[in-house]
Amino acid sequence: HFDFAFLALHGPYGEDGNIQGLLEWYNIPYSGSGVLPSAIGINKMVQKKLMLNAGFKGPISVNISKNDWLTTTDTNTLFATLKNKIGFPMVIKAPYQGSSIGITVLAKDDTSAFIQAINRAFFRHQIAKAAWGQMSLEQKIVYIKLLVDIREGIGMPVVCGTQQINHPEQLMQFVEQQFAAGQETILLESLDNEEEIIIESFIQGKEFSCIVIQDEAGKSMALPPTEIVKGNQFFDYRSKYLPGMSRKVTPINLPIAQIENIRKECERLFDVLSFNVYARIDGFINEHGEVFLNDPNTTSGMMPSSFFFHQAAEIGFNPSQFLTYIIRTSIAERIKTGKKTFQLKQLLEELDHSIADMHTTTTHRTKVGVIMGGFSSERHISVESGRNIYEKLASSTKYEPVPIFLTGNESEHLMYVMPINIMLKDNADDIKEKVQNAHLIEKHPVIKTIMQEANALTAKYVGNAITEPFQINYERLSTMIDAVFIALHGRPGEDGAVQQQLEKYHIPYNGSGIKSSQISINKFTTNKILRENGVLVANHALVQKKDYLNNAEKVVAFVESNFNYPIIAKPADDGCSSAVKKIKSKAAFEAYCKIMFGIEPKDGSASSKILGLSYNEEFPQKDYFLIEDLVSKDNATHFLEVTGGMLTKFNNDGSISYEIFEPSETLATGDVLSLEEKFLAGEGQNITPARFSTNAAIQKQIATEVKATLEKVARIINVEGYCRIDAFVRIFENNKVETVVIEINSLPGMTPATCIFHQTAINGYRPYNFIDNILQYGIERVKKNTILQ
Repeated sequence: HFDFAFLALHGPYGEDGNIQGLLEWYNIPYSGSGVLPSAIGINKMVQKKLMLNAGFKGPISVNISKNDWLTTTDTNTLFATLKNKIGFPMVIKAPYQGSSIGITVLAKDDTSAFIQAINRAFFRHQIAKAAWGQMSLEQKIVYIKLLVDIREGIGMPVVCGTQQINHPEQLMQFVEQQFAAGQETILLESLDNEEEIIIESFIQGKEFSCIVIQDEAGKSMALPPTEIVKGNQFFDYRSKYLPGMSRKVTPINLPIAQIENIRKECERLFDVLSFNVYARIDGFINEHGEVFLNDPNTTSGMMPSSFFFHQAAEIGFNPSQFLTYIIRTSIAERIKTGKKTFQLKQLLEELDHSIADMHTTTTHRTKVGVIMGGFSSERHISVESGRNIYEKLASSTKYEPVPIFLTGNESEHLMYVMPINIMLKDNADDIKEKVQNAHLIEKHPVIKTIMQEANALTAKYVGNAITEPFQINYERLSTMIDAVFIALHGRPGEDGAVQQQLEKYHIPYNGSGIKSSQISINKFTTNKILRENGVLVANHALVQKKDYLNNAEKVVAFVESNFNYPIIAKPADDGCSSAVKKIKSKAAFEAYCKIMFGIEPKDGSASSKILGLSYNEEFPQKDYFLIEDLVSKDNATHFLEVTGGMLTKFNNDGSISYEIFEPSETLATGDVLSLEEKFLAGEGQNITPARFSTNAAIQKQIATEVKATLEKVARIINVEGYCRIDAFVRIFENNKVETVVIEINSLPGMTPATCIFHQTAINGYRPYNFIDNILQYGIERVKKNTILQ
C-alpha cells in the first residue's frame, strides 16, 4: 500500500526498535535510525554506560530496582543515603519512556514527596481511604483525571492485584467500592511499568536541545543548538509541546567556542551510539563550560515549531523540504543493511529525479500570501493556524505559499514577508520582535558556519528562499501574489478590515466578505439579527464602560434584575475564548468590569485573583462587553455543546450551496472552553460526530435538524467560503431539539488539531483538499464579481 513508512511515533514501541524491526521483517523502508540505535536511544541505562565508556561527562547516578524498592523497610535511611550521594535537586526518572514521561525533579527534603516520585517513576500509585473520604465529588473526578493522564500520573490501563481497569469511570467506581468494603488503601499500577529506575543529580546550567543530521556522505552534522528558557524548572511534556510554556533561543546564548563545543559533543555522541539519519540530543552546559549530554533521542517532536523544524529553518529548510531530505537519507541508510537493495536503489533514483525536477519545472504555481499574527489576544493561535496552512500549501505542486506576518493596530496594518526561520519562532510576539528589528540583527556566526557546512544539502533541497524579512503594503502585496489565505482570528481579519484592503486591490481571499465579517465579529449584533429571524440565542445585553464609571451600582442592579448568576461575560466584538468567563457572583462581575475597563491591572490585582486569572493570561481591554444567560440543560433529557463547520460552493447558476459537516461535541475541563482546548493537540476533547443519541436513526434525525439550523444561521449572516458555528443543543423526551446559537467564527482556527478537520474528514476531505476548496472559492468569487462588473 505504500513505498515508505515515516515514523512519527514516540516512546515504547515507536522509538525503541520494535516498529523498526517489524518494518525490516516486511522489507519496508522507514525513517530515522535502525533497530540497534533505536533500542539504545530508548534505554537510558545502556546509554549511560556507553557514554561513560566514551568519556562523556554525566551526573552522579544511582539505579534502584522495583524489587529493592518494594522490600525496603526503611525509606528514611534510603532517602538519607541518596541525599548524601546526589544532593538536591535530584532527578527521578523512568528509563524506558519518551517525552519526559515518569520524571520528577525533587527539589526539597521531603520524604513523602520522595516516595511519591519513586512510585511515579515505577508507575505505581497508592490511594488512602482517609484522604479520599475528605474529597468532594468534583475533587475526586479531578484526582482520577490527573492520575490517568500519563503526563501527570501513571496512565491507563491500571491493575489492582489481578484486576485490570480500562476506563477512568470504571476506576472511580472501583475505588468507591473498595473503600466501601473496608479497604484502607488501594495500590494501583500501570499495565506498562518499569522494573528499574534512575536517580541522578540535577545539572545546574543552561539547558539546550540540538538536532543532529547526516549529510549525504553519512557524516554527522549538528544544527544550531537551542537554549530552552522554561516557565518551569523542568522541561516537561507540556513545556515541550504546548506553545508559550517555554521559549527557544537559537543558537544558545553563549560564546561561539562553547556553542561549537556543544555541536561537536552532540555529533560525537550521535556517532558513538551509531544513530542514523537524525536525532535530538538534549543536555546542559554549566558555568564552567562543561557539556553534559543526558537524553539522546532517535526521534523528535514534529509539531510546527518543534526543535526539528525550528533548527532546520535556521539554515533555510522549510518543513516539506526538510522532511524530503529525511526521507531520502533514510532510504540511503536502509540500503546499507543489504536487504532489498535493488528495489531501494530504484526508489532512491526516482526520488532524486523528483527532487531535481522541483528546480527545473516551469509549471506555474499559484502564489498564496498566508497572512498570520495580528494584534488581538488570539495572535498566537493565528500563528499556529498560519503555519499549518503554509505547510499544507508548501507540500503541494499547485501552490507556492508566501508567509506574511501582520501586526500594527486598527488604523495601520504593518505587514512583513518573512523567512521560514522567523515564521517558526515561538509565538506572535517573538515573530514581531524579529521582523521589526531584523535590520539591527546580523546573522549569528554559528548559523553562517552551519549554512556553509550544509550548502550542498540546501542547494539540492531548498533552491531560492526568502532569507530576510521585508515590509510590504497591500498595494505591493497585490503585485507579489495571486491570492491570500487570511489565517487571522479576531481583529483584524474576522472584522472585515483586511478584506476591505484586499478588495481594494482585487486580491482573492478566503472566507466571508466585508459586510458579513463586520456582522459576525459583533456578537451582540449577530444575536440580535438571529433572534429577529427566529433563531434561538441566549438572553444578552451590553455593559458599557462609560455607564460603569458613571454609576457602577446602577449597572450591577440592571444586571442582577435581568439575569441570574452564573452568567457568561465576554468581549462583544472580538474572537473566541479570550476573556470569556463564567461569572458566579456580584464580586466576580465587578472584578470582570474592573479588569475589562482597565480600572485595575490584569496581573496581580485583587480583581485578577477573584477571577482566577493565570499569570500573563490574554485579557483584552474594551469599552464594552457582552453578558448573557448561561445556557443550561433546563428540563431536557440530553444537553451538549457543539461546534459545526461548513464549506460553500458555487452552483452552475451562480448561487451558493452549503456543505454542512457533522458537528463536533466539545468538552471543556473548566467553566468555558479555552483557546488551548479548541486548537491544540492534547488539550481538551472534541468528539466527532457529536453524540446526540445512542439510537442510530434518532442520531441521524437530530444531527439533520441541528445542521439545518446551522445552515439557516450561515445564510442569514451571508457567510461565505467556510465558517464554524458554536451552539448548545437541548434534546427532550420526545426527541424535540433546541439549538441555541452562541457565535459565528468566519475565519475558524486552522491548527492541525482543530475539530473542523475532523468534520471534513468524515466527508472525505484531507486537510489539504479542504484548504484547496476554500482558496478556490475565493478565487472563483473574484472572477464572478469581475464578470458582473
